[in-house]
Formats: sequence, structure tokens, C-alpha cells
Amino acid sequence: MAAALKNKFDSIIFDLDGTLWDSTGNVALAWQAAIDEVDYVDEMMTQEKVRSITGMAYNVIFDSLFPYLDTEKRNALMAICARHELEILHTKGGELYPALDETLAYLSKNYKLFIVSNCQSGYIEVFFKISQMEHYFMGHQCYGTKGNPKADNIMDIVKDHHLKAPVYVGDTMGDYTSATKAGVPFIFANYGFGKVDEGQIATISNFSELTELL
Repeated sequence: MAAALKNKFDSIIFDLDGTLWDSTGNVALAWQAAIDEVDYVDEMMTQEKVRSITGMAYNVIFDSLFPYLDTEKRNALMAICARHELEILHTKGGELYPALDETLAYLSKNYKLFIVSNCQSGYIEVFFKISQMEHYFMGHQCYGTKGNPKADNIMDIVKDHHLKAPVYVGDTMGDYTSATKAGVPFIFANYGFGKVDEGQIATISNFSELTELL
């Protein structure tokens, strides 16, 4: 399989959470701090809860976690969570997956690299600040920029950068579905947060496997 995929693509588009890093522990702390600021939510935010919704569009996350809130309160909580999230991640960041730097360095010599995530605006920039790896990427797009679904954002990257043969790397069924809707082949990172049983062109168990695959 590895030999069959070499030289087939001109670019790689990455998901962020569960693919390049894991920030769920610190996001849980940030969202708990936000919950503690309001008087209409009485529950504990855990890393497990954050992992269960990772990959969803940012607004859908709060629809899923707090279905009992009216729209006004849910949007207010989402804004407070977003603020706390960026504040804590600017300081603590997330856990970078092993061999991230050397693998991206290798891939960037042969491919154009991008990130498309369902995160809020500013989140990818925090990843760049913490990881110091922005120089490997030619562009990025997220839910927070235009409020568009991931499939549309993938298509925007493909169109804006005139990509001829991109491949998407992600860790959830949502990633697979979005890449498929965008007409982009999908590589499943099974070390992340989700599960994809079929449809992917390849599966990796650690990030560095991309050097052998691509």
C-alpha cells in the first residue's frame, strides 16, 4: 500500500485535533472555568466529554453538550468557553504527537501542507505558536473563519491553492465524510479520537508512518 501511494499527491491537508496534537485536557479545564462563570450550568466538564465531541463544528459541539440551554444562553456560554480556551492554550497548549516536527519537515519537501479544522478562529494560530511549526504550512482554514462546514473549507483550500491531487489526513468519521464530500481521498489516523471502519485509502497508527506511506 505504501508504495502505491507515493508520488500520487501534490498536497496534504491535515485535521488538527487528534491528528497533529491533543489539547483535550486543557480544553476541558478552560471550559470548566467558563461553566463556573455562569449560574445556569451545573455539571463537570471532563477530558472524556471533550474527546467525545472533538471534530464537530464549534457550534454543534455546544448544541450537543448543552441541549437543554436556550439559544441565547448556549451562545453566551460558547463565547465564554472560546475565550477561556484560547487563553489557557496560549499558555499550556496541547500535547504534540510524537515525531511531528521531523515528519512535517520530511513531508514539506515533497508536498504542499495545509490544515483544515472545525475549530474556532484563532485556534490554529495557537497551535502554530506553541508548536513553532507554522513554516511547514502554506495555508489553513477553520469553521470559525466563515462558519462553513469542513467539506466546504477543504474545497476552499483546494480551489484557492490550485491543488490538483490533495489527500486529507484525519481521525474521525466526520473527517472522512467531509473529505469524501469534498472529493478528496482520506487517510485515517487511528491514534486519534474517532473510528473509521472503511472507505479510507490507508490507515496510520502513528504520525511518522506518513513518511513511509507518502
